[in-house]
Amino acid sequence: MIEDIILYFNENGGQYVEYLIQHLRLSLIALAFAILIGVPLGYISYKHEKLAEFFTTTSQLLRIIPSLAILFILIPLIGVGELPALIALVFLGVPPILVNTILGFKEIPAVTKEVASGLGMNEKQLMKRIEFPLAMPFILNGIKLSLVEIIASATLATYIGAGGLGTLIFTGLGLYRMDLLVIGGGTVTILSLLSMFILDCAIRKVSENSVEFSY
Repeated sequence: MIEDIILYFNENGGQYVEYLIQHLRLSLIALAFAILIGVPLGYISYKHEKLAEFFTTTSQLLRIIPSLAILFILIPLIGVGELPALIALVFLGVPPILVNTILGFKEIPAVTKEVASGLGMNEKQLMKRIEFPLAMPFILNGIKLSLVEIIASATLATYIGAGGLGTLIFTGLGLYRMDLLVIGGGTVTILSLLSMFILDCAIRKVSENSVEFSY
């Protein structure tokens, strides 16, 4: 099998890079939209308890729905290609960010906000200088979970013609080629682990700054 893998890279290295770029591009665009939706909704929900309950429940329900089911639901409405895959991935990416953003703001000590208000900070300054910095470790953790889920689920985009590393996986399944399965699945695994490592480092750094900041 190792010889088959080496042969594939020798003969199809350019194609592999193309699949990798497609996968990363789709995943990062989906993550960007998930952040743009999840973080503001999380902050608004933190300010309104009923909204927090609603969005938390809705987020949990969205996480139950398989990404493949979302893809098939969107096909009659939008068709095939990158757009329905992107929408499905955003649906998957928003819940972890939303829930962790709400949790992050709720974990801010009330005394810290009271002291800041006592020093004359208005609501905007409180949000910018106190709330977001202290909630950032939780937000980054949500982004980490979201990115890992998006990278893994982006393999299903192949089903509707959006390309990516899933092409290798499903081609390998169809042709009973273990080399393609190992290359495609292994790359997705490496991307997920690398994303976790990078964001874990960022979370540790931000957490250290948050602890110093809280004192």
